[in-house]
Amino acid sequence: MKFFAQHKPVGAICHAAWTLVEGDVVRGRTLTSYPSLQTDLRNAGATWVDEEVVVDDGLVTIERDTLIIHDVDELLRVADR
Repeated sequence: MKFFAQHKPVGAICHAAWTLVEGDVVRGRTLTSYPSLQTDLRNAGATWVDEEVVVDDGLVTIERDTLIIHDVDELLRVADR
């Protein structure tokens, strides 16, 4: 995942966190996702938390797609860094 290597902001909404597991970039990070992914994320080395939005060093994760309207400001704030 080149974006992580280049320290670019990345956003993952709902089940998109699975792509981060496949890209081997969640180890040591704190993130959220749809609750059914928490076991897979923990097994991949992430700290999963039950929150609407989590920011971890340029990675913005949002629990579910219905929250995107409320949390778009957070995505934009991280992208502007």
